[in-house]
Formats: sequence, structure tokens, C-alpha cells
Amino acid sequence: MTTSTTATTLPLTHLSEDEEMFRGAVRDFARAEVLPRVRAMEQKTEFDRTLIPKFAELGLMGIDVPVEMGGAGGTFFMSVLAVEELSAVDASTAILVDVQNTLVTSPIRIWGTPALRERYLPKLAGGVVGAYALSEADSGSDAFGLKTKAEKQGADWVLTGRKLFITNGAEADVFVVFANTDFSQGYKGITAFVVERGFKGFSVGKKEDKMGIRASSTTELILEGCVVPGGNVIGEVGKGYKIAIETLNGGRIGIGAQMIGIARGALDATLKYVKERQQFGKAIADFQAVQFQLAQAATELEASRLVVYNAARTRDAGQEYTREAAMAKLYSSQATERITSLCVELFGGYGYTREYPVEKFYRDAKIGTIYEGTSNMQLHTIAKQLLKD
Repeated sequence: MTTSTTATTLPLTHLSEDEEMFRGAVRDFARAEVLPRVRAMEQKTEFDRTLIPKFAELGLMGIDVPVEMGGAGGTFFMSVLAVEELSAVDASTAILVDVQNTLVTSPIRIWGTPALRERYLPKLAGGVVGAYALSEADSGSDAFGLKTKAEKQGADWVLTGRKLFITNGAEADVFVVFANTDFSQGYKGITAFVVERGFKGFSVGKKEDKMGIRASSTTELILEGCVVPGGNVIGEVGKGYKIAIETLNGGRIGIGAQMIGIARGALDATLKYVKERQQFGKAIADFQAVQFQLAQAATELEASRLVVYNAARTRDAGQEYTREAAMAKLYSSQATERITSLCVELFGGYGYTREYPVEKFYRDAKIGTIYEGTSNMQLHTIAKQLLKD
């Protein structure tokens, strides 16, 4: 009896020819263009903006934006591949691409009016950087407790408030901003807007000095009577909470991709080191204790990749993926903390210095359990999904 292999029976890590070519192109780009800039960006705590047009040329600024709107016409899964490959070299670089594709172009493409899509998607795909602005000083895990207000004035909206911890804030010119149009309705008053840096009443505030992902800008946004055209509402007025939730679900898969890239980069560097480092007359890779630790780390990395890829494939298939996204972020971020910590230890004293890359991978990994929903929030989401029936 003969059997046929279909897409549904292939391993999750199996890539199509187009996906393999795309991943290879991003990997080559990361090694050739990003790697030589990593140390300088880290030291300056500043992203090298000369990379942005190179991202656009490679199609990384609008991976699943339709070709007719200037994008690459790819899939969400391809965004995950790009983020993983970039993160294996530099997480700060990967984060700019991740936010652009999972949190900015996505809501505009899915919920924006035809006019809004035509106005912003070609710009974003062409290299204009975007940012996603939901968090505030008093609304972190309780994201819908936001206090930024939006008031209708004629044909326009006027936004007033402050946003905190906004990734890409220093580089972005287009922002997806959430504000409440009717506080009496609670979260049902939340509305999503597209705001441009040049709009009256908009400014970028303090830049955070962070432990990791130091070249990725994290800033405050200040909206002081910021005038936004009425046509810049994404979706329906009062339905921004739905857009925020569904966009963040996709974003969590992107965080998972960041994490597996970071873990892979750290593990690759460590495998090379343990083969070269001599102790007691032989390479430390020859010691069984070291081998077992490496085997455990490799297994956790592969498990992380499987859960992240599964979530991305599920999303592309148009199926419900809330639980899968939460699991992807939860597991990969926790596993990457363990893997990068082990890598630092296997480097010994050198691992604690900046001469070798593992200390940076270790610092960059920590944010994974915090942003776009803490680990506790992911556990809450998973439990809610398990028990809802």
C-alpha cells in the first residue's frame, strides 16, 4: 500500500521551498548586515537606522502586506521565520521587524478601511517604521484600564494622554494608538487610531534605559490635544478592545519567535565554545555533565520552536489560536531564560564578560516573560481557554 504525504502530516518544522528561500535570505542578511553593527548599537543604545531601507528592500517591513500595496505578499509564518533569524543575531533588530509586522501593519490590514490601508500600508512596507501604543503608567496587565481619552470635535478626534513603554518609539512615524471615546462604557469605549508623528499635539517623551534589548527604543508618547482625522479610526468606534486583543495574540507568537532566536544564538555560540575550551586536558564538551546539559537545552529549544510554529501555522490556517499563542509565548520565554542562563554558566567567567555574546543573549531574553503579557497573564489566558467549555 502506498501513502501520500500531505501538508497536514508533515512535521511543523518542515518548510516549503519559498519559506526555505526566505529564511535563508534573512539569515544571510542578518549575518552580513546586522552582525557587524550589533556591538556599536548596543554600546550607543541606539538602533542603526541605515538598516531600515535594507529591511524594506528585503521585504521585511511588510511581510504579509499584499504585493499590490508594496508588501512582500507573504504569510504570518514567514514573519515568524524572519524574527527568529534576526533574533539569533540581535534581538533589538528583530523587535523592530516584529512590531512592524505583528502589531502595526496587521491591524491596519485586517480592520482598516480601504482608504486607510491604501494610505498607510505602502508607506509602512516601503520603510516607514510603525509602533503600537496601548500601555500606560497605570495600565500594564490591566491594559483596558487606560486613561487616554479621545473626544470628537467636528470631523476629527482629539486625543489626550500619555503612553508608556512604546517599542520603536524613537524610530516610528506611524503609531497605532488606543484611547477611550466613552469612559462610561468601560473597555467598550476603547477605539484604535492611526496617529502620525507630525500630527499637532503629538510628541515622543523619555527614552527608557533598559537592561536588555538596549538598541531597541522604548519611549513615552505624549498626546496633548493631538488632532487625528476621523478617517484614521481603525475598525469601529468602541471596538478597539477586540482589535487590541486579537493583535496581541499574534504579537505573542512574534515574541515566541524572538525567544527561540535568542536561545538558538546563545546555544550556537556555546556549542562552539565548549568544543574549543580545554580543561583537565580535554575539551569541556567531552564531559558527560556538559553534554547532558546541552542535550536538555537543545530539547527545550526544539520544543519551543514546535509550539511557536504550531501557533503561527494555526493562525495562518484561519483557526482560533488564542491558547496556542499564549502557550507559545509562555513556554518559549521561560525555556529561553533557562537556556541562556546555562550558556552563561558554560562559558564560566568569560560568560559574565562582554567579550563573548552570551551575556547579551541572557539580558535580551528576560523581557520575554514580561512584555505583551506577563507569564502570569499567559497562564490566565490558557486556563480560561481550557475551562471555557
